Amino acid sequence: MIPQELKYTREHEWLAAAGDGATVGITAFAADALGDVVYVELPRPGQVLAAGQPCGEVESTKSVSELYAPADGEVVAVNEAVVADPGLLNSDPYGQGWLFRLRLTSAPDLLDADGYAALTGEAA
Repeated sequence: MIPQELKYTREHEWLAAAGDGATVGITAFAADALGDVVYVELPRPGQVLAAGQPCGEVESTKSVSELYAPADGEVVAVNEAVVADPGLLNSDPYGQGWLFRLRLTSAPDLLDADGYAALTGEAA
């Protein structure tokens, strides 16, 4: 199931916005497609990101995929737990597997759960 309260990119990142802050991760669809995640490279705190630009990567036993910033903003925190245990992306992508937090400066129009479901063919 795709969480209804999140927003999604076409590159399979999710964003949970609250005020001028947001938490970012990858979707369960992306984690499943990647297979067993073995390495995560995240942006560093203080780094300013632009929506749609590469900001890190996720490596699995099958491939390496870039992470893309879902919105404009400054990185204020990274999830060190997911760096230490990349498998959290497979086991809990919407919870303990979050990647980083942003102080938002602007956010593009992102997909809602129904739009993301239509993109991936999953149930919303």
